[in-house]
Amino acid sequence: MERYFQPEIETASREQITAWQSERLAKQVRHVWDNVPYYRKKMEEQGVTPDDIQSVDDLRKLPFVTKADLREAYPYGLVAEPLKNCVRIQSTSGTTGKRVVAFYTQHDIDLWEDCCARAITAAGGTDEDVCQVSYGYGLFTGGPGLNGGSHKVGCLTVPTSSGNTERQIMFIRDLSATILCCTPSYAAYLGETMKEMGLTPDEIPLKAGIFGAEAWSEEMRQDIQKTLGIKAYDIYGLTELSGPGVAFECSAQDGMHINEDHFIAEIIDPETGEVLPDGQQGELVFTSITKEAFPLLRYRTRDVCVLSHEKCSCGRTHVKMAKPRGRTDDMLIIRGVNVFPSQIETVLLNLGYGANYQIIVDRVNHTDTLDVQVEMTPEMFTDNMGEIAARQKKIVEGLRSMLGLAAKVTLVAPKSIVRSEGKAVRVIDKRKI
Repeated sequence: MERYFQPEIETASREQITAWQSERLAKQVRHVWDNVPYYRKKMEEQGVTPDDIQSVDDLRKLPFVTKADLREAYPYGLVAEPLKNCVRIQSTSGTTGKRVVAFYTQHDIDLWEDCCARAITAAGGTDEDVCQVSYGYGLFTGGPGLNGGSHKVGCLTVPTSSGNTERQIMFIRDLSATILCCTPSYAAYLGETMKEMGLTPDEIPLKAGIFGAEAWSEEMRQDIQKTLGIKAYDIYGLTELSGPGVAFECSAQDGMHINEDHFIAEIIDPETGEVLPDGQQGELVFTSITKEAFPLLRYRTRDVCVLSHEKCSCGRTHVKMAKPRGRTDDMLIIRGVNVFPSQIETVLLNLGYGANYQIIVDRVNHTDTLDVQVEMTPEMFTDNMGEIAARQKKIVEGLRSMLGLAAKVTLVAPKSIVRSEGKAVRVIDKRKI
């Protein structure tokens, strides 16, 4: 039987959800206008005032906000509450420019933890469970978010944070952990390590995993489920909006329910900014309608996906987002072709390889090159050059079929690609573009 953390909200009618959204949006726009000069200026430039925003239908009148705005307004320029009302910051790992710093009131944290509790409950979590949170803690949102959600559900919470794989496995076994929360690449690594220790899925107490913070394919999900003997659930979030729990997967494992009582989702054409209808692929845009300290209106996530209002077998009524297909800014354009790392991962996993690979893009004589380094599994490992060449050729053909591009493939020894205990570094782009 499907469980809900807040059934009256998670199964509310479409009319009720729209009513909540309209009321909260109008209130939020007024809050931002009154308290954030940066926003007021953006709205004035667009010729919009709070009086123009009466319902969800008026959302498209508002200007977009991008990561560039967050950097420009850093650190306090988008804070909508006096600092004495703010109790915490979280921050992104940021690879370019200034880090994104998000602010929270205690009420913001309570609502965020509710969202994470919904995700844990949807994965089958109850107060009988032992939930091991192996996301990073500190500034990263993964650990604190799932930790708070686990407490709200009433699970015994094991805050291991990321890394120290030996200790992670010791606690999973000794404490009989039933739910694991971490990045999918780290879950794959834990599964690989336990397999090498001779543990079969039956000997691993875990029953479910909640994996997010990086892109992963359906094939990788199946791989993790098989190795750990669990059901693997996707979770989605951004530090800019709160953290994990913006959307989460249910028992159907077919897209993630967006917590629409807190976030309004839109899909836009990334080139024109035009709002696209249901079922069309485009860039995901979010508006926070309950956040007090750091409310973002029409924030462009750069994630490429599709929304669906089709009825879900789990009984939840909130709109679903498909697993992001990639990012408008992660997307590699190689010789004019749009390439998402997840496409390459799909080919490799379908051919029986693990999820340990690296994509190296370079430019030689004004032409883009694509080099994919792939780890062989221990069973495949051989020094027979003929066999290696045949395997490489098969991957090259698979990639050409998927991408329409020729790639150079190099098979490398097991465990020779550096493992990540946080987000895996999959792409190295050496081009000076």
